[in-house]
Amino acid sequence: MNDLTYEYQTKITQAIIRAAVLMLEYGAESKLIEQTTKRMGKALGVKSVEISLIPSAIVLTTLSKSNQSVTTTRQAHHKPINMSIVYDVQKLCIDLEKHKIDAKKTIAMLRKIQANYYNRWLVVIMIGISCASFAYLRGADLQAFIVTFFASSIAMFIRQELAKRKFILIISFATTAFFATLIASLSTYVSSTVNIALSASVLLLVPGFPFINSFLDAVKGYLSMGWGRWMQATLLTLATSMGIIFAMAVLDMKGW
Repeated sequence: MNDLTYEYQTKITQAIIRAAVLMLEYGAESKLIEQTTKRMGKALGVKSVEISLIPSAIVLTTLSKSNQSVTTTRQAHHKPINMSIVYDVQKLCIDLEKHKIDAKKTIAMLRKIQANYYNRWLVVIMIGISCASFAYLRGADLQAFIVTFFASSIAMFIRQELAKRKFILIISFATTAFFATLIASLSTYVSSTVNIALSASVLLLVPGFPFINSFLDAVKGYLSMGWGRWMQATLLTLATSMGIIFAMAVLDMKGW
């Protein structure tokens, strides 16, 4: 006799894979996703959870104490890195372990999880300050500092607008790098540290998080995920480079 009905186990499976998809889409490393799904499965009453991850999808199977299994697959779409989502899923997992929430309530709580975005203008200003500060640390003069601030701030605004209109990331990165380089080139007329302004203005496009996750996944045995994330980060870097090169071609500049 089954300890769980097939219908209820299906709901448990749907709840767990929804949590896993959220974590994958918003930038959690693979080991954390696997650990979280297993903890949620145990809290919801299944014997074990088996999960297979690839960069674009998740296959998940739950096994009840009577060896009844339910398998489901979900596609994962790439979204901007947002650790607030990962935190909310982790918090829900802890609440499950403490309070034994059922599958139906878990699904309802997962649907309420929304990305916690900073004010867009605050992000624009802080990106401008951070890139300009890096330029200053590398020896940029005051004029290059100011130009870098405006170039990176405007570039961040362009990137936000492209993301809002759901452009694919490769196009967004290339376009943003193009305009950042065009604006930073204005330092040619007012500064003697042009190269620093040009290089610092595109720092907002460095895909550091995907590179770090790809390394962590590979080290921890998730080779397909590590390779997929590394390839994604490499393509974004290539797109950024193409945007910079195209802008330099338009400006007839030889380089940094």
